[in-house]
Amino acid sequence: MPVQQLKEYLDQAGVEYMCLSHPPAFTAQQLAHHVKIAGDRVVKTVIIELDGKMAMLVMPATWRIRWDRLTRILDTDFVDLADEQEFQDRFPECEVGAMPPLGNLFDMSVYCAEALTRQPELAFAAGTHTESIHMKTGDFLNLVHPMVLEQGFVKPGAQKPAWLKGRARRAESLTDSHAANLAGY
Repeated sequence: MPVQQLKEYLDQAGVEYMCLSHPPAFTAQQLAHHVKIAGDRVVKTVIIELDGKMAMLVMPATWRIRWDRLTRILDTDFVDLADEQEFQDRFPECEVGAMPPLGNLFDMSVYCAEALTRQPELAFAAGTHTESIHMKTGDFLNLVHPMVLEQGFVKPGAQKPAWLKGRARRAESLTDSHAANLAGY
């Protein structure tokens, strides 16, 4: 969806928005940096495979996915990151990685981190890495009607779960042991 089509859609919906041009931003955090707004207000769009069907997951740019919690909250057996080769045709004329979070335009379910709904305004890629749309969160929610999720995400600065910390320590220990074994040669 080229930027002009996105603008036409928003105009027809009677939504106020602003379109900004900026240096290339290949991540949502880069977009936040270029347009000088907090990462919590920039939407990261992630395409997931949910029980064999593509869906859109949107969250603040600074947040990460907790796959175990997401699987549990969606009550499914299989949630995985979709392969770009598999979904790029779903977003005609969009640059890969710059898909706007309007899953309704692409016949995709949208799952939204509850944290985004508390922001007064949102910004997101407009189909290119050099243009973004900025709009009121209420308008975004009214257009997209996402399923809002309170869990399945990790905010910045959150401590790693104990099981992951243990895994990291074991990996370090194995690396140290391996290095000690090699030192004797």
